[in-house]
Amino acid sequence: MTPTTSDAVDVSVADGIVVVDKPAGLTSHTVVAKVRRLAGTRKVGHAGTLDPMATGVLVVGLNRATRLLGHLQLADKSYDATVFLGATSSTDDAEGEIEVSATASALAGVTAAVIEKAVVAYRGPISQVPSKVSAIKVDGKRAYERVRAGEEVELKARNVTISRYDVLAVRAVADGIEVDISVDCSSGTYIRALARDLGADLGVGGHLTALRRTRVGAFGMSSAHTLEALGESFAMLPIADVAADTFPRYDADEEQAAAIRTGRPLPGLKLAADQQTAMFGPDGTFLALYEPHGPLAKPTAVFVG
Repeated sequence: MTPTTSDAVDVSVADGIVVVDKPAGLTSHTVVAKVRRLAGTRKVGHAGTLDPMATGVLVVGLNRATRLLGHLQLADKSYDATVFLGATSSTDDAEGEIEVSATASALAGVTAAVIEKAVVAYRGPISQVPSKVSAIKVDGKRAYERVRAGEEVELKARNVTISRYDVLAVRAVADGIEVDISVDCSSGTYIRALARDLGADLGVGGHLTALRRTRVGAFGMSSAHTLEALGESFAMLPIADVAADTFPRYDADEEQAAAIRTGRPLPGLKLAADQQTAMFGPDGTFLALYEPHGPLAKPTAVFVG
């Protein structure tokens, strides 16, 4: 997909996806607010929240593309992270208070080979208890809000899939061991929980000290832009390009396009089964997403009109 720049189009009214390389220290909400100002439009939304300490890919939608975010295949994600072995943290990451530190003798038994062996148990489908400072709601209130208020929070385990969990480097540091990892995982996976659980399995405690998301679905670092770069030249992926690259494409004739624009079912149209199809007008305009329903093709979302 070739990005459109602010030199070529008025982004305040354009529909598209912006892939931001989120800096550390900002919330995802703050990034959205900055993109909103840069684009000159209030219709901005994002998919896949990143914690303030995390950096990397944050997928942001502009105008009508905000509605497309929920239809994109954004479940699979990739992360590069650093785990500190040797202490537990109240938040399972470096922003919390250190709770328990391991002894030198305990750390002496944690070799690279031992770490590699422990990691094997986390590859594939696993049951994971999310970090207690996650954004999961407990009785209508975010878990991290309850923790900050001094409440005890118990979260239920959930099933996630780790399709890749590679140990990239192991090095001794003051009072512990740092482990660089790279992970491909399903939506809902908490990398902080992976760090916590690895430390627990090894008997020395662990927490996350660095996290960078390198991919969300088909959007990777190669298409990401820093906020500074976007301020100089605002680049986005047009909604038509994203739709064409994500879904099967159907080019409608004038009569069909008229029906699609108003969300009417199309009889006798054979679309790809079990998935949505991007419907385009004769002029190349992305009109809607349709899917098969028996003898009809019906809309799941219309983006024009």
